[in-house]
Amino acid sequence: MPDFDTMVAAIGERILAVPRLRQVLHTHLLDLGPPVWAEDPNLDPSHHIHRAALPNGGDDEALFRFVADAMEKRLDRDRPLWECWIVEGLADDRWAMLMKLHHCIADGIATVQILSGLSDEGTGDTFASAIRAATDPPRREFDWTKIGLNPLGWADGVWHLAERTARTVSGAMGGAVELAAGLLSPAAQSSLTGPVTTMRRFSAARVNLSDVRKVCREFDVTLNDVALAAITHSYRAALVRRGEKPRRTTLRTLVPVSVRGNDALGVTDNRVSAMLPFLPVDKDDPLEQLRSVHERLMRSKVTGQRQAGTWFVDLVNVTPFPLTAWTVRTLLRLPQRGVVTVATNVPGPRKHLRVMGRDVIQLVPIPPIALQLRTGIAILSYADDLIFGITADYDTCGDVDEIARGIEEGVARLVGCGVGPRGLGPQRAEG
Repeated sequence: MPDFDTMVAAIGERILAVPRLRQVLHTHLLDLGPPVWAEDPNLDPSHHIHRAALPNGGDDEALFRFVADAMEKRLDRDRPLWECWIVEGLADDRWAMLMKLHHCIADGIATVQILSGLSDEGTGDTFASAIRAATDPPRREFDWTKIGLNPLGWADGVWHLAERTARTVSGAMGGAVELAAGLLSPAAQSSLTGPVTTMRRFSAARVNLSDVRKVCREFDVTLNDVALAAITHSYRAALVRRGEKPRRTTLRTLVPVSVRGNDALGVTDNRVSAMLPFLPVDKDDPLEQLRSVHERLMRSKVTGQRQAGTWFVDLVNVTPFPLTAWTVRTLLRLPQRGVVTVATNVPGPRKHLRVMGRDVIQLVPIPPIALQLRTGIAILSYADDLIFGITADYDTCGDVDEIARGIEEGVARLVGCGVGPRGLGPQRAEG
């Protein structure tokens, strides 16, 4: 590990090159207007960059325990919404850097761009350039922050929403209905749902990206299909291990979908929509799981859930902010039964990164706990690996390490299926 003070100077300079990480959120009295970003006049990187040490020769389990402890604490709203921890004391002469930032700053793809910017090479090539949204024609973006209390802003916002609504009605009303039904109708009751505490657990799984691509080629599916099928296997195993019967409606999963084009890869913001499929934990055969995941994601795309999710965000943005803020706060206090978990797939760097002249061996994603979910999974492709990060509620998910191992086993089962019938559906899935 390099000298700590030298690291703080170098990393601090790279982090603060991102304008959003130099800014704080200013709120309005009674939420009469949306919060605005403003430069922090008292910015001090030492408030954000911390040092920690594991017991000598700390293993991954010790590191993950530290990660869980660090992630369960809220960020200080009076300062820019990020922290960086330099962690020393790992086995095999390793050290780690934990970058924690609020989701209002960036979605997964934008966060990967920030992390890549911390490397010696600066922002490099990522797998994000190959996703479906990257090849979509650029859409006209509306700056919702201009609305405020200005009637002219409202008129422009309503006109923009009307345009988007026309497109949604023509191609995504089925998806809008499905999203609304998914959020309102409860999933089957299981140990995966219920109240959460403030304490967290964390674990990670790593599989060879070439193995995943082999399955993709063999059965004409996408990387996301394979990842979700492996997650399906792991959750099914967890339910069986807990003495529960997996049902068809047990695991409704929030699957974020990027709508970020290649022209916006370097923009620090959120550009995601969502789908809400049930993962087929009621099926045991790996190929049946993969086939069902593939078909359900295809159906979600055909019915327009992705477009409908974007339209819902626009609808919220054009609603008077006080009404939106008060409504959201009220809803978040109510029990949430529709969504059971989240599985977000983020395309990462294509090549290994270097920081301060050291090789970055692993890049591990850490999903937040939100929507009162007991577990959440983030998936990240990094060079030759596909890494799964699993965050879980401390009291109700003591088997988070077994969930991680179950994901690895799920991929291994699909690889072990060998040569089979070509393809699982009438056409190849996108994204």
